[in-house]
Amino acid sequence: QVQLVEAGGGSVQAGGSLRLSCAASGSTYSRNCITWFRQAPGKEREGVASINRANSFPWYVDSVKGRFTISQDNAKNTVYLQMNSLKPDDTAMYYCATRPRWCDDEWSMPSGFAYWGQGTQVTVSS
Repeated sequence: QVQLVEAGGGSVQAGGSLRLSCAASGSTYSRNCITWFRQAPGKEREGVASINRANSFPWYVDSVKGRFTISQDNAKNTVYLQMNSLKPDDTAMYYCATRPRWCDDEWSMPSGFAYWGQGTQVTVSS
């Protein structure tokens, strides 16, 4: 069993920064791909960034490239999402999710992830 706990959300003005964290526990074999998703009211859940636990290779959705950075500290079993130059369109509930299969071209599909955190709210005001 894998448990994920997100933290770091909050309210910022446009142009500001936040760092989200996702602390994981449980079998490491079940969490080889860790992805941050977000969901705004009335919108579908969207993959934002993903990282392979073994080699830290990252994936990003185009809308956050150059602004967001995903990283991990395997000693702490924690994945981070550094979010800079935030925009009102970034407002959403942010979730981390993980699965046993390594990240691949389908990293952003929510249906492929078995384990989810409870989410942390990010609100960006203009």
